Amino acid sequence: MRLYLFEAGVLKSKKHFFTLNQGLGEPFDVPVPFFLIDHPRGKVLFDTGNALETVDRKREHWGAMVDAYDVVMAEDQWCANAIRKVGVEPGDIDYVILSHLHLDHAGGVGHFPNARYVVQRDELAFAYVPDPYMKGAYIRKDFDKDVDWMLLEGWRDDGFDFFGDGSVTICFTPGHTPGHQSILVDLPDSGPMFLAGDACYTRDNLENGSLPGVMWSAGETVRSVARMRRLASTRGAAIVFGHDPEGWATLRKAPEYYD
Repeated sequence: MRLYLFEAGVLKSKKHFFTLNQGLGEPFDVPVPFFLIDHPRGKVLFDTGNALETVDRKREHWGAMVDAYDVVMAEDQWCANAIRKVGVEPGDIDYVILSHLHLDHAGGVGHFPNARYVVQRDELAFAYVPDPYMKGAYIRKDFDKDVDWMLLEGWRDDGFDFFGDGSVTICFTPGHTPGHQSILVDLPDSGPMFLAGDACYTRDNLENGSLPGVMWSAGETVRSVARMRRLASTRGAAIVFGHDPEGWATLRKAPEYYD
């Protein structure tokens, strides 16, 4: 099994959107990660980054969200193109696990024709009728597609062993959104790596308890981050943060991999 890390461009933003009430107005450019797990029983994407339309039509596609998160992505960084650098075609992908359906995570939905798309039922429902303060983060034309959805049921499906061998575990981590999920990848040589998605933006959120600037529930966010701390201390899991420029710079990127 191999884990590949990709970057679907960057978001040129402000720090207070990632650490609540800290760094007000301070420029903060963050990576947009997505991941490929090459498992003997199938190829899995975790998240899909930004939509291809953001390469040259970002304001048309994202609207006013560009004022807060100015996306900069090259065409070869778009998920369906980027995976080709490791010899994988879009039709080779068997599953796409989506942490949530925000605009910088669901931009590749529908572009992997043979894939099953794994999302929390609560997330899919909320994406269609989000609370007003989060409405701009969901781009309906990204996810409103006729794909093969596999819906998980929150805490009832928490700890879902995806391949039945303990290698890929889906963890329910609400807070950022009501249906956010993360995955724990247990690699034979590199050990456990917890792909947090936006359940934990940065190391500061994890270690210093700072809240993210965007969240559906502060209480659920705190509980999800506490769970990551337990995984790090009891399992030795390496936490891969959702949008941490410093941490991201230290990690291997495709075509390099973790195994």
